[in-house]
Amino acid sequence: MDPRRARITVADAEISFLEWRPAEESGSTVLLLHGGGADSAELSWSEVGPALAATGHRVIAPDHPGFGRSPRAEWPLTQERLVRYVGEFADAVGLTDYAIGGLSLGGGIALGHLLAQPGRARGAMLLGCYGLMPRLADGPFGGLTQVMTFLLLRSGALAAMTRRYMRNRSAMERGLQDLVREPTARTPELVDAVLAEGASGTGTAVFSEWQKDQVLWNRLRTEYTAQLPSVRTPTLLVHGDHDSGVPIGRIRFAAERMPDATLLTVPDAGHWVQRDRPDVVIPAMLTHLQRIDDAQTSRPE
Repeated sequence: MDPRRARITVADAEISFLEWRPAEESGSTVLLLHGGGADSAELSWSEVGPALAATGHRVIAPDHPGFGRSPRAEWPLTQERLVRYVGEFADAVGLTDYAIGGLSLGGGIALGHLLAQPGRARGAMLLGCYGLMPRLADGPFGGLTQVMTFLLLRSGALAAMTRRYMRNRSAMERGLQDLVREPTARTPELVDAVLAEGASGTGTAVFSEWQKDQVLWNRLRTEYTAQLPSVRTPTLLVHGDHDSGVPIGRIRFAAERMPDATLLTVPDAGHWVQRDRPDVVIPAMLTHLQRIDDAQTSRPE
């Protein structure tokens, strides 16, 4: 199933988005948010979107400002502003009753949306979710990692290293081995698509802008852990057990603090978990969507 691509203006920013429409809509609409770096709606959700639509869900996936086919916005790309943008985007496309899902940065934005507008989304699916750690890394070298990354970002060195990395196919193939551990999922076409996004888009530049906002010298600006008990939305947390960016222990702790959370740990999977193991992740997303749709149907008038 091929998606429809459309554009809409949101807070003076032009947003390109993909939409998969089922032949007969029978489930909740799903809003999917991609991650950071050289990512886009197409890169993250090209397998998930049609699979959800095939079971009756309308699926909408925007390219965040500066990512994919969306030009950069005039406003700063901070976490707080991205959370507001998602609510504005939902308003602009007329979403009133929907589930929200996100990967990595997108997961953090989705979680921020749940906290900023309680009860608006009927369900959530957070994959490799950002916003659940006080620093970039745990362990005895966590503080050093935080300071070094802060300095690399402020000096521009990390952005320069990323630009070189995005032009080197061998380096990209090695890097993807950590994100997508299943060799059959790490196709030459995927490598080509990520390289093309990195070469032609502004995603890595705007992601660096977001990182500068988030990475302080001693901590991350955004950590939602203390607010998790207030998230009443039924939430599926999906995490690869080999995710090198977010330790699985942080996700387990988050799931324990949320009143209505289900944790799916995906064996031998990395950070780009829905690309790594779609055979596990997509059925889990469908089961979760069915659960929240059934709950909505059984709710008394």
